[in-house]
Amino acid sequence: MKSRLATLVLTLGLAACQSENPYVASSSPLPPAPAQAANTLDLSAYPAAPRDYGRYRDWAWLNGQLPVGSTWADPAQIAEAVSNGLDQRGLRPGRNPQGADLYVSAELHPETRLRQVRDDDYDPYYGGYRNGYGGYATVPVVRTYQEQVIVVTVSLFDGRSGQPVWSARAEAAVAGDQAQRGKALRDAVQGALSTYPPA
Repeated sequence: MKSRLATLVLTLGLAACQSENPYVASSSPLPPAPAQAANTLDLSAYPAAPRDYGRYRDWAWLNGQLPVGSTWADPAQIAEAVSNGLDQRGLRPGRNPQGADLYVSAELHPETRLRQVRDDDYDPYYGGYRNGYGGYATVPVVRTYQEQVIVVTVSLFDGRSGQPVWSARAEAAVAGDQAQRGKALRDAVQGALSTYPPA
């Protein structure tokens, strides 16, 4: 039975190979190019020229407005931290805000993160985890806790075209008092600006 079925399939396969191919190769000529094609350069066919970040020397706030403050920092604190970070990268505040090379915007908002800490306090002498954790089963203890962070986003726009040039964000953990909040703000701004200018 199986051999008859195999013979039938093989016979049908060979018969299909003997028939004519219904597909015929044909092509139509390309239409002629438009008349203006010889005189027009299509820039979309080429990659954009690399941006020269060295030509940016000074900056001003986008729309002449300081960043919006929050419960963690007022607008002047955010503006000072961003200004100091830009100054470290060779960008100076512009004397004429309408003619600045770059326009800067910054945003700050608090968020809550869940963090996990793993206690890998394994002691091979005792053959397990110390302080009674894990017993002899060698299981680490994983603790989950909430942490308050501030997220800073810094965006730069070209002064001539208004097009976005660069943007980055970073976060820093926030503790309770005002001095530690100021340090967290500076750390977040430095983290965001650490990738400028892009390599």
